[in-house]
Amino acid sequence: MPIRALYLHIPFCHAKCAYCDFDSSGLRGQALCEAASAYLPQLAERMDAFGARGALESIETVYVGGGTPSVLGAGLVRLVERVRRWCAPSEFTCEANPESFDEGLACALAQAGATRVSLGVQSMVDEELARIGRLHNRDGALSAISAAQAAGLTVSADCMCGLPGQTAASWERTLEGVLGAHPDHVSVYPLTLEEGTPLARQAERDPGAVPDEDFQATCMERARDVLSAAGFERYEVASYARAGRVCRHNIAYWTGVSYLGLGRSAAGMLTGEEFRALADLFPSVALEGADALADDARVRLVQRDDAATTFEGEVLSPRETLAEDLMLGMRMTAGVSEALIARARDLIGVGGVDAAVREALDRGLARWTEEPLPGADARGRRLVPTDEGWLLGNELYGLFWDLAVG
Repeated sequence: MPIRALYLHIPFCHAKCAYCDFDSSGLRGQALCEAASAYLPQLAERMDAFGARGALESIETVYVGGGTPSVLGAGLVRLVERVRRWCAPSEFTCEANPESFDEGLACALAQAGATRVSLGVQSMVDEELARIGRLHNRDGALSAISAAQAAGLTVSADCMCGLPGQTAASWERTLEGVLGAHPDHVSVYPLTLEEGTPLARQAERDPGAVPDEDFQATCMERARDVLSAAGFERYEVASYARAGRVCRHNIAYWTGVSYLGLGRSAAGMLTGEEFRALADLFPSVALEGADALADDARVRLVQRDDAATTFEGEVLSPRETLAEDLMLGMRMTAGVSEALIARARDLIGVGGVDAAVREALDRGLARWTEEPLPGADARGRRLVPTDEGWLLGNELYGLFWDLAVG
């Protein structure tokens, strides 16, 4: 079975950040130990069930996310070892926050088989970190990066712009601080106000408390300039990497690769053929006409409980699948190949596809290129987003997703 990416969700952290609406619980001490002791065996059992069916044999990338996996400490190390029993991924990422990540954990993870750590740095300004409820400070972030590097792990640093009280000068301090630590990969995200979070409620009371979208766009452009000048290549709208250090797991999400999600709230995506072969491992998913699914249809699955007894499922038709591949391709520097566009023309129709491409070109949201690009599998003519297309991403993505409707 050609499932090539595996995601494992850890729904625990030491404290919920003011902007976070992810499925996670802020726990410490005995409460965390008890919750993890109940959750992790069920996650391992679920993984073993797929492993015993051969579904993990072709896994190339693994990503343990959350929540904050590093709060598990030795439990995270054992989970990495358990994954390695079933597959031999060339890229194995664990998410971590600086306050729960040190040299001892870094070395143990590397010895167990992890290759990469994604650190939630977010800011290098202590006041900004405090405002969003982070538990670390600038020194803690630098120490965590250093610990990961000393253990031989590839290091990715996440940064956020548009934070409460953030200014152009403080954003510059964050970029300078991160670059000074010499990570291999940097992701830059604009703050999103999710309904029901403390930060969203604060913004409702005081709209001026959080910088606006224009400021965020300016920060994103500045990050592009600073990171590019430092030798990082932008390979996705929010992601930059040194040569050879792109996150292959994330690229799998954006290029239609089948991936398996295990754990509460974890999402996966299988082809129709793969789902039929594994359908008994998703016993509560009701998919109309599942037995007659086209092999190249796509099935999205989300686990909704700890014990893997409740799932949500969604079927994308072959037409929707191609429209999604075109849309997600516009997130990446590599864009979409002429071959993918040709397949879309055959299935969706020449008129609709060519009209979407033409509008993207006419509005300056995309361009044709034959340059070799980070994240692209091969050379050849490709339709790629422009900087304007990234700044107006929703408009660009909508042009291609609209092709899903016949």
